[in-house]
Amino acid sequence: MPRRTGPESPSSLEKVNKVIKVGVAGVGYLGRYHAEKYKAIPGVDLVGVADVEPERAEAVAANLGVKPFFDSQELIGRVDAISVVVPTKYHYEVARPFLKQGVHVMLEKPITRTLEEADSLIELAEKNNLVLQVGHLERFNPAFKTVSSMIDTPLFIEASRISSFPERGTDVDVVLDLMIHDLDIVLNLVGNRPVSVQAVGAPVVTNHVDIANARLEFDSGCVANLTASRISDKTLRKSRIFQKDAYFSIDYGERQVMVARRSAEGPSGKPETTTQELTVPSGDSLEDELRSFINSVANRSAPLVSGEDGRRALALALQIMTKINDRLKNWPEIAVEE
Repeated sequence: MPRRTGPESPSSLEKVNKVIKVGVAGVGYLGRYHAEKYKAIPGVDLVGVADVEPERAEAVAANLGVKPFFDSQELIGRVDAISVVVPTKYHYEVARPFLKQGVHVMLEKPITRTLEEADSLIELAEKNNLVLQVGHLERFNPAFKTVSSMIDTPLFIEASRISSFPERGTDVDVVLDLMIHDLDIVLNLVGNRPVSVQAVGAPVVTNHVDIANARLEFDSGCVANLTASRISDKTLRKSRIFQKDAYFSIDYGERQVMVARRSAEGPSGKPETTTQELTVPSGDSLEDELRSFINSVANRSAPLVSGEDGRRALALALQIMTKINDRLKNWPEIAVEE
């Protein structure tokens, strides 16, 4: 994969004669949206959807006018690319056969359960010259896209990702379910792994950790403080990023960006700041993510969020969970599934 294309890149599907045939493995809460978006993208032929629950597969397929499958591997030989939107514990076993048979894979986050599984998929994609993209959706959020090029040397990052108890995603802890979005953003902005990781968390309504906080320190001097919770009565997806002479506030949910910059000295002789709310264009994060994937497939170019990016976020998430679980061992009455 010689080069990386971003979500702002113009569509190049019109430059290829071959229509990209696509399928979706897993059409639950999120997978059905994948299928709907593919159905509407020019140059894409949604061949079919697969799910282990026949009624769900049939309902989504009927709604979109495509063929239902009850075993995802039945799509092998029929598609050029596949979205894998199954529970995390099945990511590896569902994605691997497609990569072995030359099918490009869009794999929801987290990439896999373990680093060994992630390494195996990355190696297989590279060996077969295939696109392996990981679904870190916030990279395609219009608010983040609006401001990301302005952030160069972050010194402090604070991120909060809070939601009510979800109907999906509870097969993993909140670090892998929610915080991993912000881990990917922080790693993308800072550019390397932290040299120090501290973390706390606890299970509240499940046997997995439902609320967590992590403090990350980088050799550049940057510090990131991240909080994730899925037991709140409100929803919040917000980051604040500080760098020399500037501060950025990003609200992913409301699609708002505020920038404060130090200006020249005012009449008092002291530095003053100016604030500006940036115009965030409308956009559909999931559609942009899938269009970017299709463009990478069409051009055989590196995806914006690669398998290596997914592995990097997973490695940090697992490191955070190790820190949390080590602390929880001091309270044996708290049962946590690892």
